[in-house]
Amino acid sequence: MILGIVILAVPVFSHQSHREYSEFAQALLKQGLTEQSTYAILKKITQTGPRLPGSSQAAAAVKLTQQLMLEFGLDAVHLEPTRVPHWIRGETAMAQLHSSEYGSQPLSIAAIGGSIATPEDGILSTVVEVKSFTELRKLGEKARGKIVFFNQPMDPTFLNTFSAYGQAASQRTQGAIEASRLGAVGTVVRSLTTTLDDFPHTGMLLYSPDSPPIPAACISTQGAETLSRILSLDPKTRLFLHFNCQNLEEVDSFNVVGQITGLEKPQEVVLLGGHLDCWDLSHGAHDDGAGCAQSLAALLLLKQSGIKPKRTIRAVMFMNEEFGGTGGIDYASSQRRRNEIHIAALESDRGGFRPLGLGIGGSKDRFSHFLKWEPLFHAVGLMWLRQGGGGVDIGPLGKSGTVLCGLIPDSQRYFHVHHSAKDTLSTVNPRELELGTIAMALWAYLIAQEGI
Repeated sequence: MILGIVILAVPVFSHQSHREYSEFAQALLKQGLTEQSTYAILKKITQTGPRLPGSSQAAAAVKLTQQLMLEFGLDAVHLEPTRVPHWIRGETAMAQLHSSEYGSQPLSIAAIGGSIATPEDGILSTVVEVKSFTELRKLGEKARGKIVFFNQPMDPTFLNTFSAYGQAASQRTQGAIEASRLGAVGTVVRSLTTTLDDFPHTGMLLYSPDSPPIPAACISTQGAETLSRILSLDPKTRLFLHFNCQNLEEVDSFNVVGQITGLEKPQEVVLLGGHLDCWDLSHGAHDDGAGCAQSLAALLLLKQSGIKPKRTIRAVMFMNEEFGGTGGIDYASSQRRRNEIHIAALESDRGGFRPLGLGIGGSKDRFSHFLKWEPLFHAVGLMWLRQGGGGVDIGPLGKSGTVLCGLIPDSQRYFHVHHSAKDTLSTVNPRELELGTIAMALWAYLIAQEGI
């Protein structure tokens, strides 16, 4: 019954066009899996090093991807400016618990992005443990002069790990604000990861004008378990923190843009994108070197196929997704967009794992339009299309009516590496990465030819 409704609700291709698109999908699959160029591109991107916004490594990645676009023979290759924060982690990151009953023990931490430094001689204070802002606020004056330890784990019962991440992330982004309002002197936050390990997972925090900034660090999940256990046995346990990060003046950086120009409607743009920047604990292979490599490789795959799309297919390497999303904001508001119509944009920012499906933004009617293509995506390894898509970088384009979409890989391993030193090239499977590229190339070509 449901299948019958879907068939009646969506338009279908002519027999001729369906056969041609099916053959094209198979050709993309064969070529992509044979050459696996995405992994080679990703290797080059990761070799530029940790690409924190404002760093020399981020600048090197801009230069590299611009050169790759030129080597691939893309059209209109250029840079578009954006202002980015310039935060430096520093060389020191120390944490040690001190218990009169159970001795001293080092703990693995990393300053949260944007945090101020501790005083030069560090912070030594007793600790209060909470698992929510509600628990913290109930403490009231008991938090004054203390280090607040946020110990809310990602909920393991969520099948979608991104939902679990979203539920727990506020303790990292807002924790320093909430703790400072009660007079705390610092915070440590349980790392947002689905695994128990001794690697801290960082990210960005926020401060508020209505409360003084305080130092904030992520602690590994093993460290969090240890600290919680010792606190339960000895509530007078003290924690020493010392890290010397710095917030410097904003600097200029760039988005990198290249395209295959459409023959019939060049002003109508179909966009593929990822973000070049990453956190400085690793080389950002999954977050988001993978998305950048897939966007570049998708255009290379289409270019090598010899197609001449009706509409423009563009790749954008966005800068500064991790520290405020200025690259996406500035891209959408650029004067270059005045004569362009972005009809659809797809972002890959969930890692280079096996792709499961595509998230499609917009109305139910818009989604129904995409359903006629679902068998073509099944043929290249995807399992489904579903409503709801987008990403931080392409989000600002939605205000002008762009249909926002996202590549959705299997998320079960993503938060093992996310924002940590484990996000390296060795954790990427070349075939899984390439399947994402193939799906993105097919998506872009179908929209470039058929519209939406």
